Amino acid sequence: MFNIVLVTPQIPNNTGAIGRLCVNTDSSLHLIKPLGFDITEKAVRRAGLDYWEKLDLHVYENIEEFFEQHPNNSRFFFATTKTNAPYFNTKFQEGDFIFLGSETAGLPEKLLKTFPQQCFTIPMSKEGRSLNLAISTGIILYDAIRQNFSTFKEHM
Repeated sequence: MFNIVLVTPQIPNNTGAIGRLCVNTDSSLHLIKPLGFDITEKAVRRAGLDYWEKLDLHVYENIEEFFEQHPNNSRFFFATTKTNAPYFNTKFQEGDFIFLGSETAGLPEKLLKTFPQQCFTIPMSKEGRSLNLAISTGIILYDAIRQNFSTFKEHM
């Protein structure tokens, strides 16, 4: 349905939980190295429970390899705290690529500067600075599904 792209994720439990989200939404998970863990690590499997082997998983050595394999970037969207554009104003379509950065650094600034019109944020109070990566993924992914629910029902 959608493509979730994690750029250099650091916490295995987040990636496992996101993998589970992807299986349950018929979405693909793309991991861009370097990773902060081994994807065969017990914590990832535990967080993904018995879903990990059902996951449509793609792993790339670096962001350049990802872009070589996916040259059409018109449907790439980037979650960041460095914009004021709320995610719910983005008009998602089936097959879109939704990028999220590492838990410690977010997305590389070069990506954000290359695609400024394709960046969005999850609104937060001034007291918060960021949300958990898996929670952020769930918020965005399920809004994308809400926008495309008639198509999503066909996958159920």
